Amino acid sequence: MKIEIIPAIDIIEGKCVRLSQGDYLQKTIYNENPLEVAKMFEAAGLKRLHLVDLDGAKAHHIVNQKVLEKIASNTNLVIDFGGGLKSDEDLRIAFESGASMVTGGSIAVKSPEVFLSWIDKFGADKIILGADAKNEMIAVAGWLESTGTDVFEFIRHWHSKGIHKVISTDISRDGMLSGAATELYQKILKIVPDAYLIASGGISSMADILELQEAGIPAVITGKAIYEEKITMGELKRFCQ
Repeated sequence: MKIEIIPAIDIIEGKCVRLSQGDYLQKTIYNENPLEVAKMFEAAGLKRLHLVDLDGAKAHHIVNQKVLEKIASNTNLVIDFGGGLKSDEDLRIAFESGASMVTGGSIAVKSPEVFLSWIDKFGADKIILGADAKNEMIAVAGWLESTGTDVFEFIRHWHSKGIHKVISTDISRDGMLSGAATELYQKILKIVPDAYLIASGGISSMADILELQEAGIPAVITGKAIYEEKITMGELKRFCQ
């Protein structure tokens, strides 16, 4: 099975940035124009985009919907959008602005009844569970806060409620280019074998992506490795062909 590569664009003040380990103080601006970046991904043959509203994550409501709208109306990328989505109104704005799916992480921990209502209201296929972990424990609020919740139990619980797609980020690796947490993802798939698990964090080269593919992981998000040219557009193009 060929792994699905999903490039990431993180937005602060309308610009394409990357953080290291979720730290807003360790911010690098890669491009002032996220649409330009999205079009490069599309030209390489990629079909999906993981768009994160980092301002929204801090503000606890959607902030950068204009960027979402611009990318959605000028590309054919299938966009999943996340970052600070807390209310039905946030989801309405995200879907109306062109998101095909939304990601909820903190909300599933802190307001499980709201997250459950989203599954009922919008359909499980439109909701992705964000299961970000540090030492196999769920972390929330833009990773500023660690919980006592076991990542495996968390995913199993929401899978039983109908959730199929899960993005799991090993925070200790995110933006560090230190390789993927393959063992963590294999453990998750042992517990929920039919989940569409999207690995995230630490990707440093195509070799890391091929290792995940070998391990049977369905999809992977990568950002910094592309921006730092550890993975080139040429490599992505060849992979997509």
